[in-house]
Amino acid sequence: MFVILGAAALSALAFILRAQPAVDEFMTRYSGVVVPTLDAPIGIPVWLSVTHFLNTLFLLLIIRTALSIRSKKRPPAFVTPRRGVLGQPPRRIGINVWLHNTVDVLWIVNGAVYITLLFTTGQWMRIVPTTWEVFPNAISAALQYLTFTWPVENPWVAYNSLQVLAYFGVVFVLAPLAIVTGLRLSSAWPLDAPRLNRVLPEQPIRRLHNLVLFLFLAFIVVHVDLVLFTGAVHNLNVMYAASNDVSWMGTVIFIASLAVLAAVWFALTPSVQKKLAGLTGTVR
Repeated sequence: MFVILGAAALSALAFILRAQPAVDEFMTRYSGVVVPTLDAPIGIPVWLSVTHFLNTLFLLLIIRTALSIRSKKRPPAFVTPRRGVLGQPPRRIGINVWLHNTVDVLWIVNGAVYITLLFTTGQWMRIVPTTWEVFPNAISAALQYLTFTWPVENPWVAYNSLQVLAYFGVVFVLAPLAIVTGLRLSSAWPLDAPRLNRVLPEQPIRRLHNLVLFLFLAFIVVHVDLVLFTGAVHNLNVMYAASNDVSWMGTVIFIASLAVLAAVWFALTPSVQKKLAGLTGTVR
């Protein structure tokens, strides 16, 4: 309820601001999109679509298991891995924690592939700010979103400045924070290192890790809403079909991907999780 009221208040404020001549002049000067440089890549490669889908799958499972861990309900089983991590002896963990850690590793591997290809193909220019003009343009784009006049853009060529800052924040701020704080909370962290544990106490790190979780959730909700409300067919075709053509192929692939996500979600029953965990350790 508070989120809806807050969004309505921001929208009303944006309408009031846009009625001001100075703000109108500002938005005329800054359209919301920074024109890409001549050497910036055009289009979405297939590898980006694939890593995007895998990122969606892994994040979905990470969020599912994270919420299960936060619920503090007794897990249906416990796992003792055959080997410890980073020199630590094996510790018994809940099967939900085991699945969370396992998917974390897959997510990190997918992210490493994504980052490597991002910088070796020049695609980094699409989500890394290269000029200070990104900030006034991001403000302009935000005002346009809040007043329901979507920024004039072509995601095949460049994202608007608000998207650039959001994607940069998710990839280069939230993701590393999730990894670092998650490592501190994992069974790989040494318990017999009092000095290190005083420098990095568990509870503040846990609160930061939970904050990162909810920021990811907020990003996903806003991201999906804007994709669907600002030209769903074209946006889905660009992201899922890696094409700028006018067709329903991206929508078909998107629906198929939702079916895969749902299938994985329901397939990971406690019994299946126990069988998978049994491949890596002892399940009780």
